[in-house]
Amino acid sequence: MVKRNRVPFVQHDRREREALLRQGEIPEKLFLFCLVALILLLHPSFTLAETKVMPVPTEKAPPEEPLAADEEFEEEIITPDPLEPWNRLMFQFNDKLYFWVLKPAAKGYNAVVPRGARVSVRNFFHNITTPIRFVNSLLQGKPKSAVIEATRFGVNSTLGIAGLFDVAQKKFDLRAQEEDLGLTLGHYGMGEVIYLVWPFFGPSTLRDTFGRVGDAFLDPVNYVTPMRDSVAIRAYDTLNETSLQLGDYEDLKEAAIDPYLAIKDAYVQHRKSRISEK
Repeated sequence: MVKRNRVPFVQHDRREREALLRQGEIPEKLFLFCLVALILLLHPSFTLAETKVMPVPTEKAPPEEPLAADEEFEEEIITPDPLEPWNRLMFQFNDKLYFWVLKPAAKGYNAVVPRGARVSVRNFFHNITTPIRFVNSLLQGKPKSAVIEATRFGVNSTLGIAGLFDVAQKKFDLRAQEEDLGLTLGHYGMGEVIYLVWPFFGPSTLRDTFGRVGDAFLDPVNYVTPMRDSVAIRAYDTLNETSLQLGDYEDLKEAAIDPYLAIKDAYVQHRKSRISEK
């Protein structure tokens, strides 16, 4: 049962939150394998974390005064984390993967590929995933956003030379309408259900997991055959994106007492804020 508690409201800037969303991505087809693996690994031993009971004070505590509206606390619904042992294990796996494999590779990539070229690669991959944003804009009943996405795709695919340059934003101030199926489900009232950390993918929730699987059918990269080519393309996209984000994850981790909780809080807050914007 979801409990309502008063918890500190921790602010994370947009730069940190966006870095978390890209931590350890892999192809969605391989993600389906991870989904099956999690189901097989679930065991009754994965229970709710034990709650420590604090001793009852001998003296009567003074009555609690109501919180002022401008205080840095707000009432929130806590996202359940019943699989915390699994999640922490996967967090450690992703952390080691980042520092031992992805970060060194991204540093080497940075040394030989200019930033301008890497930004163009990012623009290209963002452009070809337009169907995800277009369809979810329609599903949320936002025709204006859908038109913007369609227009951006047309402009960037032509004037932007196959999407290598974001002419739509620079020249026409048409900004990307970042939508996905997880946000669409949240738009219609579906909660996070539980918090999850996936190997390679990083932080998520059960709702966003279903959303990611659904969005996979709209991603053109997943239709590249043979599958090894699709995997290679996605791996390159991940390497390129990481090269543009180096330092963001480290900054947040170093500033946190418990990096697992800090990243969980940042991810959940980011997704909630995106849904509340609807």
